[in-house]
Amino acid sequence: MRLAIERLEKAFDLTADLVAVMAEKDLKRKLGDLPSNTIGGQLWCIIGARESYLKAMVSEGWSGFSCSLDDPDSKERVMEGLNRSAGNILTFLASGDLSEVQLEFLFTLLEHEVQHHGQLIRYFCGNRLSFPTSWNKRYTV
Repeated sequence: MRLAIERLEKAFDLTADLVAVMAEKDLKRKLGDLPSNTIGGQLWCIIGARESYLKAMVSEGWSGFSCSLDDPDSKERVMEGLNRSAGNILTFLASGDLSEVQLEFLFTLLEHEVQHHGQLIRYFCGNRLSFPTSWNKRYTV
């Protein structure tokens, strides 16, 4: 389980690193004329998934998706949401062993976060935004 938690921490750190190098105006960027939401919308989904999967891990059952982020266009609010949600999950995971159900939710959360990394790579490339060093090392972008 320790390895899974370490991988989740790395994914959380990468997400925070990406937002840290962005200008606030970049949160409103889309993928040109393609059907897409905004970068802020992608981050809203990441925060909501973290919050929703934590609830699922605690209760050992899915109770739906919700997100506390009320302004995905505010870099400060996005960073607060990322930091809070990461801290809450890591605190919960440090409390002890997980059941199989909880472990399944943990892996699904990790998959979700990394899937959004792939989407965010496309958004950054499509908008010609620069990646932080951590992303260059991890994803060779």
